[in-house]
Amino acid sequence: MVSTLVIKQRQGRGPAGSDSIRALQGPGQGRSAMERNNETLTDFILLGPWPELSHLVVLICLILLVYFAAVVGNAALMLLIWLDPRLHSPMYFLLSQLSFIDLALISTSVPKMVTNFFSGKRTISQAGCGIQIFFSLTLGIAECLLLTLMSYDRYITICNPLRYPAIMSHTACTQMVLGSWVGGAVTSLAHTAYAMHFPICRPRKIPHFLCEVMALLKLTCEDTSAYVKSVVVSSFLVVLIPLSLILASYALILLTVLRMSSPEGRNKALATCSSHLGVVSLYFGPAILVYMRPGSSKTPGLNQSLFMFNAILTPMLNPLIYSLRNRDVTAALRSTVASRCPLRNRSSLCSC
Repeated sequence: MVSTLVIKQRQGRGPAGSDSIRALQGPGQGRSAMERNNETLTDFILLGPWPELSHLVVLICLILLVYFAAVVGNAALMLLIWLDPRLHSPMYFLLSQLSFIDLALISTSVPKMVTNFFSGKRTISQAGCGIQIFFSLTLGIAECLLLTLMSYDRYITICNPLRYPAIMSHTACTQMVLGSWVGGAVTSLAHTAYAMHFPICRPRKIPHFLCEVMALLKLTCEDTSAYVKSVVVSSFLVVLIPLSLILASYALILLTVLRMSSPEGRNKALATCSSHLGVVSLYFGPAILVYMRPGSSKTPGLNQSLFMFNAILTPMLNPLIYSLRNRDVTAALRSTVASRCPLRNRSSLCSC
């Protein structure tokens, strides 16, 4: 009887004890913890760029400086093309669109990466991962197509100048830009939807500074060989074919330039084309090494370095290449700064 009473007292004390614990925890704390666990079950963890580095904060600060330089450079180039009437031509219209794509491309990864590092929260939701994949692929493919169209613009300018106004009209340039965006968005949507439908059976840790298709496929246990082949085919369509068209255009341009009798015209054509070829090599080179190199999936560290070069350094370098190598851009920059300087005296420090 005594033992029975003791057991009943203990059983009766349990709910009271649990009620007191719940009262100390406050309303909704236990439930919120459970909800947080349910929410993080579908989140991915971005391990970031080279987490084994001892001085990673230095690298992140350098990336942040590169980001600010890219934002300022591309925004200034777009503003300059918009303000100066001398740059209201098809070539510079396409260049302004390239700057906009570069500005958007670097903004898809760097702000999230820097925020994750300084906040200590490295997670990204499944929807956020899909959105990041979609926009990074859309912008990357659109840039490939736009660089191809820019080489076509240079080809018409040098090889067929009399028909240039008729071929490269404002309507045609607008259609070219829209075609680049639509082509990139459609291809990206197909790859994003297919890559995100695979079930995840491994720890949801992505060894990358952004959500990327090939890194995401390593987390699934299903056979993805067919899809990897489709990635190679897509890379052939949006990388190798545009690159072949660019090289063919510049081969014809080179033949035309060599036949020019005017040294000034030859030098101007070569300066403009060399700037574009520099941008093409900076962009297409890493893309080919990541998506079309045999065994690229076995070298995630190298792939991450190439991605960082392609998605972070190239958007910063593009406005520098076009502004330093282009006399029209530098002249427009000088005249714009001089016209908006409050001091009109040309001997002052503000004069250019």
